[in-house]
Amino acid sequence: MKERLIIISDLWGREKSQWSINYSRILETKFEVELYDSCELGQIDKSDYTQESLHKQFVNGGIEKAVENLLDCEKHKVNILAFSIGGTIAWKFGLKSDNLNTLICVSSTRLRKETEKPESNLKLYFGENDEYKPTEEWFENMKLDYEILIDKGHQVYCETEFTKKLCEKIINDITINRALSTA
Repeated sequence: MKERLIIISDLWGREKSQWSINYSRILETKFEVELYDSCELGQIDKSDYTQESLHKQFVNGGIEKAVENLLDCEKHKVNILAFSIGGTIAWKFGLKSDNLNTLICVSSTRLRKETEKPESNLKLYFGENDEYKPTEEWFENMKLDYEILIDKGHQVYCETEFTKKLCEKIINDITINRALSTA
């Protein structure tokens, strides 16, 4: 039986997340993959489908609603790959639940406001040119495994080459972690 891997979208949800199909195609060879739309999780009103409107709704209660809905949906250990606001949702899920094996966050800039971390295998990726990425001091204080991607911006996760490399790493790392935990 395949291990579960959840993918949580960025703030655009499914409509503007065609790039996420590339992750699913690669990862479903090794995992049971489920894609969550962050807007659906957060019960975000998309009638004004602008970044400003979506972001405002997420920070004004949408993140918390999304976490609660994810807690209702996920009752067993999972691995999560999350993008942008999805990473914040997954992180907070991990703080409220013991059901997080591995969390990989890409461009989850709101994490810079967090002061505690979930108990799981954590790996964070940020583009060097993402103006809202956490500071080096934050990474060190939180004692996190992270990678700054040279000459990349916030939407590095949409790039095909990055997708392939990250998926290979996820497959290898989770397989190694599974082997170590059963040894």
